[in-house]
Amino acid sequence: MAFELQACLFDLDGVIVDTAKYHFTAWQRLAEELGVSFDHSDNDQLKGVSRVDSLEYILRKGNLELDNDTKVRLMDRKNDWYLAQVAGMTPDELFPGVVAFMDELRAKGKGLALGSSSRNAPLILDRCGIADRFDAVVDGNSITFSKPDPEVFLKGASELNSVPSKTVVFEDALSGVDAALNGGFRVVGVGPEGALPKADFTLQGFDGFTVDHLVDRLS
Repeated sequence: MAFELQACLFDLDGVIVDTAKYHFTAWQRLAEELGVSFDHSDNDQLKGVSRVDSLEYILRKGNLELDNDTKVRLMDRKNDWYLAQVAGMTPDELFPGVVAFMDELRAKGKGLALGSSSRNAPLILDRCGIADRFDAVVDGNSITFSKPDPEVFLKGASELNSVPSKTVVFEDALSGVDAALNGGFRVVGVGPEGALPKADFTLQGFDGFTVDHLVDRLS
C-alpha cells in the first residue's frame, strides 16, 4: 500500500543549509579563549546538541567549572560571533535540490514546516530567501525541550494539522532522528549512508529527489 503523505518537517542545519561551519568557528574561538583545544571531531559531537550542552562539552574537555552567569555570558559571546557570520549568508548556500523539492511538495498540497532547535532559524531562513516557503516555523524560541524530545516536531505537525505517522521528518543528527521516532513520525536521514541507521532510509542529497521517490521509499 502506498504511503499516505500529509506533510514534511525539515530540520535546518545539515538538511537545508550548512551552518555547522559557522558554529564550528564560533565554538572553536570560544574554546581557544578558554585554553581548550577544539577541532572538527569535537564539532561533530555537538551536532543536534543545544548550546548549553555544547558549552558543557567544552568545559568538561577542559576540566573547567564556571558559574551560571559566566556560562550565559560565554554563550552570548559565541552567539554574537555566530550571528556576525550568518548575517552574510545568501541563497547560494542552500543545498542543491532542496528548494525544488519543497516547491514540489507545496504544488502537491503537502504541508511544510521547519522543526529546528536553533533560536536563529528565522534569521537564517530570511537570509537564504526561503522563509515564505514554510506553512509553520517551530524553532528554539518556541520549544522547552531539546531533541531527542519530540516536542519540536509534534508542534510542527500540530500547526500543519498532520498526523505524525503520515508526516515525514528530514534530519541529519542522531538526536533528531530519535526525536522523530519518539514522536511517531517517519524519518529520512540526510547524510552519508549508514550514518543514521535508525532512519527509514538515508538521503545523501535532494538533487533530483522527488515526492514520488519519497512515497515509493516509504511504501
